[in-house]
Amino acid sequence: MSPVNLHPQARPWWTFGYVWMVAGGPLAVVVASFLSFYVAANGQDPVLSTTQEVTAPAPGAGNALAPAMQARNHAATGTLPSKP
Repeated sequence: MSPVNLHPQARPWWTFGYVWMVAGGPLAVVVASFLSFYVAANGQDPVLSTTQEVTAPAPGAGNALAPAMQARNHAATGTLPSKP
């Protein structure tokens, strides 16, 4: 009888595909969170001053600066609000 090797030679951990599948998910989340933080920190919108005057709407803007209640009522009923 020939001896049977019951314990095959041990391989390093990085050679197993399941290790990369299990560790890859959390690693991808960590990389995505750093990328999201970078985009959020460097892509900020400028802060607008509240002291700026409201100018007349651009031609063709329609009812863009209508008060919210009037615009909502117009959208619900389809009628134009009366001008004071």
